[in-house]
Amino acid sequence: MMELEGRILVYSILGCPHCMRMKSTLQDMGLPYTCVRLDIYPKEVMEELRARTGKSNVPQLFFNAHYIGGNPEFEKLINEDADKLQELIDEVSSTPPPKNAPVPPDPSTALKTADPGEFSCTADEYSELVKELKNSGLIKDHRKILTSYKKSFSGKDFVDWVVNTKGIERTVAVEMGQHLIDSHFCHTIKSNVQFQDADVYFRLLEDEDTLALNGDKIADCKPLEVNVLGEDLRKLILKLHAAFLSRDGKEVDYRGIGSSDEFQHYLALSRTLQRVKVESCSRNEKLAFFVNIYNALVIHANIVRRPPVNFWQRYKLFNRVKYIIGGHEYSLQDMENGVLRANRKGVGMLSRPFSKSDPRLGIALEHPEPLIHFGLVCGAKSCPPIKTYTAAEVMEQLQLATEAFLDGSDGCQIDMAKKIVHVSMIFKWYQEDFGNNDEQVVQWIRDHMQEGEKKTQLTELINGKKFKVKDITYDWSVNSK
Repeated sequence: MMELEGRILVYSILGCPHCMRMKSTLQDMGLPYTCVRLDIYPKEVMEELRARTGKSNVPQLFFNAHYIGGNPEFEKLINEDADKLQELIDEVSSTPPPKNAPVPPDPSTALKTADPGEFSCTADEYSELVKELKNSGLIKDHRKILTSYKKSFSGKDFVDWVVNTKGIERTVAVEMGQHLIDSHFCHTIKSNVQFQDADVYFRLLEDEDTLALNGDKIADCKPLEVNVLGEDLRKLILKLHAAFLSRDGKEVDYRGIGSSDEFQHYLALSRTLQRVKVESCSRNEKLAFFVNIYNALVIHANIVRRPPVNFWQRYKLFNRVKYIIGGHEYSLQDMENGVLRANRKGVGMLSRPFSKSDPRLGIALEHPEPLIHFGLVCGAKSCPPIKTYTAAEVMEQLQLATEAFLDGSDGCQIDMAKKIVHVSMIFKWYQEDFGNNDEQVVQWIRDHMQEGEKKTQLTELINGKKFKVKDITYDWSVNSK
């Protein structure tokens, strides 16, 4: 590794495969670099980078004051302009950074955030009551005329049992039963009625037939606050993803993640979603929470079921892979189209995700948020400088993710000579979220682009009112080993 008088600076975030690829290339070339992780510094650092480069994605590369760009620009420099690259290397080898070169932030200004690995379980006192209930003999198959209630107990039997074993009044026992429902330890089997001291049947959440990836055991810890839990789960699985990402950023060792101790901790933390309370969350809280959980569930599914490689496997991923959240199952389709798109039909869906009687309908946003399409799992050739979303800044963060996507070739390409705007298939699949026709969709894209040449070109085409729109083939390739 050569010694440099100058400085090579890489702006990055945790778990970004494109950043890993750039840093791996620099290492192979024997070039030492300084890495600035935007996800651990105040947003002023990111804003300074945007002001300097006009870009909202990472990685971004500087040789002293010379701005190289992202991975495509760096690879083009290596492959097509070896003389220019050597000039840059010679300069950083012999020349200290000039005053106009970007300066790495002071490490002491890095944000002090709690490591999600520090989570400790605070036992819920009602989890002890559930354990006693499981051993009471009350839970069994009940058969009625034309009906069978498997692994269930009646409200009357529960009240009798509590009164006899705890020595309390029946009214208090009913309140305890209602608390089990409100805390998502159990459900009414046939309808969403309140707990009753009657022959109404209930079932523990852990006795429901479920394939949810966090439904293997009952969550006996007190649930964390909604957004703390969402952010912690996302941070933890990103940390795992980054640890098992290959040096060149091209492959993820999902088997290695699945056999790690850290993944077992993630599983324990994911179970606390079972009883988290999302009913009273604000719109921004729901946005941040469900985007974080959606992205975490995709990685979780890749770990335990392997990444999908064909249409049928992708269908199963989006429709059958689920988490239990607040007592109800949510697939990826349910989170995206049910909650975040305000219960709109998704691609290939014949009906809305939630019926009028579905209790999850009360969780859905009142109106859809188009920006979520660019925050849900980064599969583009560059990444937004955001990996975990916070309720306080979620709209700003989603806008950054949108700008990063539209700036790349995956999101939008413009052919001025032929007056053609090439756009991601996302805008075709979910057109109603962006406009009623091609013109409105292109206007939406322009309005949500960052300032720069591409936006200027698109404005010119819109003003000229003569352009065609074509789709960009969606890249479904995966990175696993």
